[in-house]
Amino acid sequence: MSYVSDLSQSNEYLSFRSNVPLKRIVVDSDNSKGWRIYDCGPKTVNCPLICLPPVSGTADIFFKQALVLSAKGIRVISAESPVYWSVLEWCEGFRKLLDHLHLDRVHIFGCSLGGYLAQKFAEFTVNNQRVASLILCNTFTDTSIFNNHDSAAIFWILPALVLKKMIMGNFGSSKVDPDMVEAIDFMVERLETLPQTELASRLTLNCLRGYVEVNQLKDLSVTIIDVYDESALSTSVREELYKCYPSAKLAHLKSGGNFPYLSRCAEVNLHLQIHLRQFDNTAYAASDRPLINKNSH
Repeated sequence: MSYVSDLSQSNEYLSFRSNVPLKRIVVDSDNSKGWRIYDCGPKTVNCPLICLPPVSGTADIFFKQALVLSAKGIRVISAESPVYWSVLEWCEGFRKLLDHLHLDRVHIFGCSLGGYLAQKFAEFTVNNQRVASLILCNTFTDTSIFNNHDSAAIFWILPALVLKKMIMGNFGSSKVDPDMVEAIDFMVERLETLPQTELASRLTLNCLRGYVEVNQLKDLSVTIIDVYDESALSTSVREELYKCYPSAKLAHLKSGGNFPYLSRCAEVNLHLQIHLRQFDNTAYAASDRPLINKNSH
């Protein structure tokens, strides 16, 4: 029996799914590998916000961002990658996706693994910058925190059930309010839809030995969205991220757990808007609604 969550039955989610088509875009020579994206908001915007999910997430987990922000004129693309087995391969695939969509630069909202990959992509394209700015949520700069580099080599042969249990062990369920319970249920439901190869490839990317060369990203505008309550990442991991980006804007939520973009969407959406506002009236505006320049009269 397949699991059904309250959020996936909500009017908001059903409206998103019926109004925003899921697109499959093949950018690699292997036709069986396709990026899955939802592209919401004005297509005239050339520097959109791209949302990258955690290990357990599918592209539709950002439906609350896509609906609210696109209504305010911001173009939001939620992207889910096909199976890649190395960070370099992932970065090359993501660059091809941006080329396919004719996007020279993008703002990236990356959560957990998505945040790590966003930073690695900014580093990967440092000589031909494709990242206009980063918003990092519950993420990390060094995979050594997971202490299972050796396991990364065998994820590809482990059964889906074992991989799912490994991931769900980090979801946490103590001290949560109804919105957080709803978010966890929805993420469990998304996780159930992921085939073994996708789970294995994501866990491999998450645990392969690697770190972000943050000194190469010091000129990027960065906002860090963090929760104060229990999440899968320890306090020391968060503090390390702050140290790596000393000039980042910090957006702290009192609570929200591992998935604040679902459980605290109003606060997260507000921080995303505040971050993107600095680019209004520039070549890297994420919105088609420019601010009125008071000095233009």
